[in-house]
Amino acid sequence: MAKIIIDGNEVDVAPETTLLQACEAAGAEVPRFCFHERLSVAGNCRMCLVEVKGGPPKPTASCAMAVKDLRPGPNGEPPVVLTKSPMVKKAREGVMEFLLINHPLDCPICDQGGECDLQDQAMAYGVSGSRFHENKRAVEDKYIGPLVKTIMTRCIHCTRCVRFTTEVAGVKDLGLIGRGEDAEITTYLEQAMTSELQGNVIDLCPVGALTSKPYAFQARPWELVKTESVDVMDAVGSAIRLDTRGREVMRVMPRLNEAVNEEWISDKSRFIWDGIKAQRLDRPYIRVNGRLQPATWAEAFAAIGQKVAATSGDKIGAIAGDLSSVEEMFALKTLMASLGSANIDCRQDGTALSPAYGRGSYIFNSTIAGIEDADAILLIGAQPRKEAAVLNARIRKTWRAKDLPIGVIGEAADLTYPYTYLGAGPDSLSQLSGDFLDALKKAERPLIIVGQGALARPDGLAVLSSAAKLALDVGAVGPDWNGFSVLHTAAGRVGGLDVGFVPGEGGLDVAGMISAAGNGGLDVLFLLGADEIDMAALGTSFVVYVGSHGDAGAHRADVILPGAVYAEKSGTYVNTEGRVQMGLRAGFPPGEAREDWAILRALSAVLGKTLPFDSLQALRARLYAELPHLAADGEIAAGAAADVEGLAAVGGSMDGAAFVSPVKDFYLTNPIARASAIMAECSALAAGTVKAAAE
Repeated sequence: MAKIIIDGNEVDVAPETTLLQACEAAGAEVPRFCFHERLSVAGNCRMCLVEVKGGPPKPTASCAMAVKDLRPGPNGEPPVVLTKSPMVKKAREGVMEFLLINHPLDCPICDQGGECDLQDQAMAYGVSGSRFHENKRAVEDKYIGPLVKTIMTRCIHCTRCVRFTTEVAGVKDLGLIGRGEDAEITTYLEQAMTSELQGNVIDLCPVGALTSKPYAFQARPWELVKTESVDVMDAVGSAIRLDTRGREVMRVMPRLNEAVNEEWISDKSRFIWDGIKAQRLDRPYIRVNGRLQPATWAEAFAAIGQKVAATSGDKIGAIAGDLSSVEEMFALKTLMASLGSANIDCRQDGTALSPAYGRGSYIFNSTIAGIEDADAILLIGAQPRKEAAVLNARIRKTWRAKDLPIGVIGEAADLTYPYTYLGAGPDSLSQLSGDFLDALKKAERPLIIVGQGALARPDGLAVLSSAAKLALDVGAVGPDWNGFSVLHTAAGRVGGLDVGFVPGEGGLDVAGMISAAGNGGLDVLFLLGADEIDMAALGTSFVVYVGSHGDAGAHRADVILPGAVYAEKSGTYVNTEGRVQMGLRAGFPPGEAREDWAILRALSAVLGKTLPFDSLQALRARLYAELPHLAADGEIAAGAAADVEGLAAVGGSMDGAAFVSPVKDFYLTNPIARASAIMAECSALAAGTVKAAAE
């Protein structure tokens, strides 16, 4: 550690720490525009100037100088840095005056107003007027896609957006061309950005040059109520903030969570908000003479009660969807058990994962942050760029930080980092050899990531077992490192496996229930937000759909019970690494819609099987009594190495079909996304069915 005196306070910091970071450690505030902790140092805004005693007789850019580069005093005293001296004050005022020479100063009509770094720092460090009276330059706005709005006249060339797209997102969409007054940030050929993380440049932009196009002129930040929640668009469980005005979600923002998403979120997470209010189910419906008719809750419950009373428990089934929270799945499981049915399943895609093999067999054991400790990675049937964009950025971050061999068995796709393509399917996995196998064996912490493309298939269990055996053979599972990791695509999947929402003894899985429904062996089927199954194969069975949107399940349902989306209920979700996270309610469901667990509780009373709780707190008390690890918000109950060993012993034969990612369209993976006009436009643009054109 190195000693340094900042504004009279002596602090110990790492020698490679920048002066800016050292000043922050000492409690001194240093303004900045171009510097960002997760991006490379550009040193081009000069707002972070400080005075270094004994250094050159001019201010120093604190972001670009390390503590180890400072000279000690004449008698070996620690270096002295001043952040509030007259020299620093005058320098900052001059820099701010230069920055505002060409800035349009259109704060009253700027969407960044109230959240603008330039606005805040001009007030804190600038002067009241400018000595420049020349005409301001104007820059033509650029079309960079349907998500990010550009007003490039405001740009101060901090290059945060360029560095983010290049370093974090891994695409070469943005760059700076020209010099001096002619410098411009552009996409070169004026086309839409291609990254699934492009929305993060909105947060990074310290001025109003890049703002949210869908959110433009919708609300001001001081109008919004901010609620902390968890993203459910994929299984990463990114920390988000829901900003609401009244009952309406106006935007979704990321929250800092170093262990999960750092401070990034995917575009699907950020821009899904218009889908929350579109195509909503706001009252119960009953199918009469082939057509859905509005009904009261009592009428809907009575219709369900009549059907359930006329059949037996073994002819009733329940499928939970990908966005279901732990609480509602626990309530539905309890209800199905009271009806005498073991036909329950949360695995819509038919994945081979099961709690029978232990928690370590179905979670991302290395943890997401643990990716940075890995020194060799093998992807099996996983396409993380589309299945978990934020997690993919973590892999890229690790690849940039060190020599990281990455191998892929499955689809050959652009993952934003180079890799060794090892083959397309199970044959390549069972016959893995050569340099990459040697790299895995030599690695101290090898990481095996198994995706749903390898597991949601008839031979999925055999593939999972083979991957577990490989993990053991290369030393990926040990006392201080478990590199056997399963990458999920559904936010509710790990929570469903944790609560045991899988077939009981003699029960049918999803494929079995669909088959039984088609041939008359299943009389009543409950769909808890399950829209990803083949509805046409359900035959004449009586389908009860508890969900929020008019998607596939609602179209097939005989009775619709309108539920709430993740933003309208307090719910627990368990992400792919097994981390328990709680999302808070930001608003209320529309019309007569209710929270899903409350619907199931009311229905149970009509069915004569009243569930033993009357409130969410009572439900959680029973849940935590049965599964204590779900009470530890933000924590991970680690999977055991023995679970992987048991999985490796299962064996089985694998067929030769290639692994195919279950995510065909990144933007349209769930009912909320399919209801979103923003996601529909992004999907069409990605598919090439619409041509990008400048507005």
